[in-house]
Amino acid sequence: MKLLEKLVTTAGIPGREHRMRDLIRANIKGLFDSIEEDAMGNLICIRKPTVAKPKRKPTKVMLASHMDQIGFMVKHIDDKGFIRVVPVGGFDTRNLFARLVWVCPDARDPKKDIPGVMNPGGKPIHISSAEERNKIPEVSDFTIDIGMPVDDVKKRVKIGDMVVLQAPFSRIGDTVVSQCLDNRIACWIAIRAIEKLAKAKTGHACEIACVFTVQEEVGLRGALTSAFAVQPDIGIGIDTTLCVDTPGVPDDLRTTKQGDGAGLTCMDSSVINDYDLIEEFEAVAKKKRIKYQRSILARGGTDSGAIQRAAAGTRTLTFSCPTRYIHTVTEMIHLDDLHACRDLMAAWLGQVK
Repeated sequence: MKLLEKLVTTAGIPGREHRMRDLIRANIKGLFDSIEEDAMGNLICIRKPTVAKPKRKPTKVMLASHMDQIGFMVKHIDDKGFIRVVPVGGFDTRNLFARLVWVCPDARDPKKDIPGVMNPGGKPIHISSAEERNKIPEVSDFTIDIGMPVDDVKKRVKIGDMVVLQAPFSRIGDTVVSQCLDNRIACWIAIRAIEKLAKAKTGHACEIACVFTVQEEVGLRGALTSAFAVQPDIGIGIDTTLCVDTPGVPDDLRTTKQGDGAGLTCMDSSVINDYDLIEEFEAVAKKKRIKYQRSILARGGTDSGAIQRAAAGTRTLTFSCPTRYIHTVTEMIHLDDLHACRDLMAAWLGQVK
């Protein structure tokens, strides 16, 4: 879990994934035959087959795990030193009240990060009306206070600087809890699955392009360009998915259930996944006795949607880790589901012909 803790506490919004690239590079040494960074900032890592197939090109599998997290960019500093931001990715503003944040003037250097407090403008509860207390603010209503005079703020903070929420990594019962498990969990799954595959005595016959993609949260951008470069035969988007098996949500809307294993997403807003791939994963899961569950996501998409439509098209599957309280600072994943995702991905890669 040390790697996962590092992944979820490293800042990297869309277009500012620099620290994540460095962290991933440091933790994948020896796993791949080549590692390249493309023009958009995707990290394309190639692992060649370890089992030769005579007179036949190996099947090329692309695993896409996006590195970016939802966050903000600085858009304005007022004459009192309060910072205003624009969202980069989708937020439910009900979760943004009274939050600690990091303002990151240097996308590469965390030592320059500045702590701050995010709150909506307006009156505190003691002097506000009932109508004012019931209003749900927009992101544009929130300000960030870094506790400095305006001149110091303007010296240290620039338009376009990254801002992320502060939150710890915790073990709670049989789960892990943190911000941006969406989608650092996929980076963890990809790395750990490749490690497990590398240790397997049977080897693997496919060529694996493990791509840590950028800018997924703002339109699947990195996956689209990298899929054109890789030109895979099979594309797997690894991501989180809704797990709303919680009070107040009908069973038919829960998408996945915590503890029931890896999610095989049949359909979401961006993609209808390949039927045969779903059945392949299910067959491997049954053979290896790994827990899995099918799911459909009513709204939202993943890198699979971009990979499917790149170039002449690709067979795709969205491989999902069930996550409660998604897009908050208390995203929660059951350890059984996390390990099922790792084990099923490694086992499937090992049997690709």
